[in-house]
Amino acid sequence: MTEMIPASQSAPQSAPVATGVRLADYRPPAFLVDEVHLDFRLAPASTRVTARLALRRNGGGDAPLVLSGRGLKPVGFAIDGMPLAEDRYTVTDEDLTVRDVPNSFTFESEVEIDPDGNRALEGLYTSGGRFYTQCEAEGFRRITWFPDRPDVLARYTVRIEAEKAYPRLLSNGNLIEQGELAGERHYAVWQDPFPKPCYLFALVAGNLDLLEDSFVTASGREVALRLFVDPGQAPRVAYAMDSLKRAMRWDEANYGREYDLDLFMIVAVRDFNMGAMENKGLNIFNSSLLIADPETATDLDYERIESVVAHEYFHNWTGNRITCRDWFQLCVKEGLTVFRDQSFSADMRGEAVQRIKDVRALRARQFPEDAGPLAHPARPDHYQKIDNFYTATVYEKGAEIVRLLRTLIGPEDYRSGMDLYFQRFDGQAVTVEDFVSCFADVTGSDLSGVLSWYLQAGTPEVSVTPRYDAAAKTLSLDLRQSVPPTRGMGDKVPLPVPLRLGLLDAEGRQQSFLAPGADEPESEAVVTLRGATDTITLTGVAEAPVLSTLRGFSAPVSLTVTEPGENRFIRLAHDPDLFNRWEAGQSLARDLMLARVKGEPDRTGERRFVDALGRAMADQSSEPAFKALLLALPSEQDLALAAPPADPAAIHEARDNLRQLAAEVLRGQLEALHDGLVALGSFSPDAESAGRRALRNAALDILMAAGTPSDIARAKAHADGASDMTTALGGLSALMQAGGAAYDSAVAAFYTRWRDEPLVIDKWFALQARSPAPDVLDRVKALTEHPAFDAKTPNRFRALVSTFAQMNPARFHDPSGAGYRFLADQILAVDQFNPQVAARQLEPLGGWRRYKPELAALMKAELARILASPGLSANVAELAAKALAE
Repeated sequence: MTEMIPASQSAPQSAPVATGVRLADYRPPAFLVDEVHLDFRLAPASTRVTARLALRRNGGGDAPLVLSGRGLKPVGFAIDGMPLAEDRYTVTDEDLTVRDVPNSFTFESEVEIDPDGNRALEGLYTSGGRFYTQCEAEGFRRITWFPDRPDVLARYTVRIEAEKAYPRLLSNGNLIEQGELAGERHYAVWQDPFPKPCYLFALVAGNLDLLEDSFVTASGREVALRLFVDPGQAPRVAYAMDSLKRAMRWDEANYGREYDLDLFMIVAVRDFNMGAMENKGLNIFNSSLLIADPETATDLDYERIESVVAHEYFHNWTGNRITCRDWFQLCVKEGLTVFRDQSFSADMRGEAVQRIKDVRALRARQFPEDAGPLAHPARPDHYQKIDNFYTATVYEKGAEIVRLLRTLIGPEDYRSGMDLYFQRFDGQAVTVEDFVSCFADVTGSDLSGVLSWYLQAGTPEVSVTPRYDAAAKTLSLDLRQSVPPTRGMGDKVPLPVPLRLGLLDAEGRQQSFLAPGADEPESEAVVTLRGATDTITLTGVAEAPVLSTLRGFSAPVSLTVTEPGENRFIRLAHDPDLFNRWEAGQSLARDLMLARVKGEPDRTGERRFVDALGRAMADQSSEPAFKALLLALPSEQDLALAAPPADPAAIHEARDNLRQLAAEVLRGQLEALHDGLVALGSFSPDAESAGRRALRNAALDILMAAGTPSDIARAKAHADGASDMTTALGGLSALMQAGGAAYDSAVAAFYTRWRDEPLVIDKWFALQARSPAPDVLDRVKALTEHPAFDAKTPNRFRALVSTFAQMNPARFHDPSGAGYRFLADQILAVDQFNPQVAARQLEPLGGWRRYKPELAALMKAELARILASPGLSANVAELAAKALAE
């Protein structure tokens, strides 16, 4: 699943929120389910679900049968065809307990549910007059009684009956029967031959448009591909179809994995809590991650579609065929699959540019998580609501651990280890230890250090002090690491940290050297810090070097290098590792802006940095996409994380100052770039074309820091002349910086043109929420009353409220605390019907420790108000309490 949350595991039922669920309490399920037969008689307000479960005891004993269920209206129960007497079972709000059951039997239940009234968007619900499901993590228990845990795998046969007004009746696996019924009704029967946990169950019913294609596997099998969307939208999923076919071919080439069914389906839905869901053979996607055309989708949308389509497809093997034993092991499927989709995107869009984007996202989302009250290991050991653990740590840090493992053992052994993993655990539910053991067995190595990466929270801090001996031609690297304490974890063990490094000379040329254990000189090597400290010596170093380390961000750590400031300018100009070239520019800009925040501006350094940027822009060997990333200064959020206690207003001013200097010094160069990158010919979403659009938008963004009348006219012409959404939003964003009549007119015209396109109107809301104008909060509040705003639609709510709280720090952190009150009010309102979405809005308030005391006090007060509110969901209560804990 893309950025979402799963179900509990400690016993056949969820543990109470008050005590939580602990990994140490895991026990195998008391009963296993071999076959599941589900019969749905669909009706929007009163769907009947009949379930027949072929159960058997897992081991001895006489424990009762305990099944999970939530919001179900029982109609009847039977065992082996005999109705169940009332004195043999007990029903609570969460569980069904059946006493005196045999060792092997068929349990049948019938329930009634209300899909129309289900605004939590978990289980079976309606959206746009159609039926959809979302079962990860605990949604299936809203459909029927079941042992709702990921280590119970069963084969499913599903019969769906509905009025013909719902022409498409879809579920997992293969369609084995369909037909007409009396009363303008019809039915379809689906059968999935592969055992799966219930969180992978899916059902869709309704009037949907279809785009069809096919794919021939490496072994010659033909797979039918079907993408279902709202009527009239089929042409807009052509890029998603192309992405799917490329992902299928890539997985065959890089992991040896063929698709295993004869049919693969994806369905788009507007109302969806997360990004997408990998249900076996029937993926369900947030429509924003499937639908695109040049007029309505940005290049970022195309990139995300490509990545997420691949991610969910890759889950077929890393998540479906091999799933997680319990929800504590979520990173086994999600971290691994994120690494796979990142690797795919790197092959599609360029390794260096993709790596920079991935690291930028990691630092923006996961590093703050690791440094805050919600820090947890990639494999946590307890939770109250598993929904709250679909986090950047599980996903992004989990992916970094897999990447680190691959770096440590090498690509060949990594592939061999993955082959063993698929062979050994196909059809099973596994743990982190199971995953790591495959690579240990292949290499014959002790990989307990890799396991420690999964078990410890916090971002390791690594320092490197180089010492060059000119006489001996050696470079000694004094390495040191520490992992800061996090809640519940004091002392941490040292972790294996692979450092990919190279050496440059004073002119930026590469130097060769001999690394420990190497037979031949090389220009790049990987050295590994395994203890708290170590000294590694490189020999054959001809002259005093400029060290380039952590190339490609070879480990998810915070790095400090003791070196002259000049070295970063050399790396910015010459480092062959593009990640480290970008990193040099980012660190220079960050230090300069933070110096100004402290009241110690380095005007000479600022000018030198801007001049260096100008030279980088003139470098004809660099791709436009890389130059666009160079022009993007560290964000205000990055700066707040780097220098606590943060003053958002001072940070905003310091960043604006450096942007204004760049606009002044580089004006001619930026104008020439902007003029020279006008799109020629028809739109293409390929990486090269997207890079040109990104650089053109980036040049305009810097120019608008000056905001002269000619700049405003340039931005208006940019927006007015746009033939694609990337360019149009680039122009609108530039006008937003200046505000005034030109911006207001452009925003109004944009709405008028696109008012019937929901995904575009999401962008319209988000654009306004990012405005730097002092009155932006008043505008955001007014927009919550706009006819097009609906807090019950997660995409729309996130576009306005989340964007303001997370992407507009200078205005969200207004000294009055008004931004905090607004967010708290929105959280409490949405929590009444969608706790998952509400809980995910707490992070901006939970970071109060990073801000100056007067702001921190206001943020804490809003958290306390939330926590004291009656009727608070367990999701929000857990995160608010953790955020407040000292």
